[in-house]
Amino acid sequence: MKLRATYRGGLRYDITSGRHHVVTDQPVLDGGEDAGMSPVELFVGSIAACVAYFVGRFCARHEIPREGLTVETEWATEEGPHRVGRIRLAVHLPHPVPPELKERLLKTAQRCTVHQSIVTGPQIDIALHQASQDKAIL
Repeated sequence: MKLRATYRGGLRYDITSGRHHVVTDQPVLDGGEDAGMSPVELFVGSIAACVAYFVGRFCARHEIPREGLTVETEWATEEGPHRVGRIRLAVHLPHPVPPELKERLLKTAQRCTVHQSIVTGPQIDIALHQASQDKAIL
C-alpha cells in the first residue's frame, strides 16, 4: 500500500492515496495557514475514525443503530522525544447497548487496525532519495 505527501508551499502538504486527497498544515500560531489538520491531528483522527468504523460494524452485526455514533479524542504530548504520549477516546452511542455486549464492544474498538499498529509498534524505515542519485541513503 502506498500514499504520497507532497510539499505545497508554506507549511502545507497534500497527502494522496489513489483518488483520495487530504491537506495538512500547521496552525497560524505555529506559522501555518491552518488550511488543514496538522499531521498530529490527522494521526489522532485516524485512530478515532478507525475505532468508529470498528464500533459501527459491531453495532450493525448486533442490530444497534449507528446513527449518531461519534468518537471524541483528547491527546497530550510528551517530551524526550517529542511525541503524542496519551490518547483518550470516548465512544458515544445514543442508543443503548445491551449490558452483555458492552465489554465485547470495547474489545472490538481496541482491535481496530490503527490502535493495534500503535500498541504493537510497526517497523518504520525512512530512506532519502535524491534526484541526482540512483540509490537510497538510509
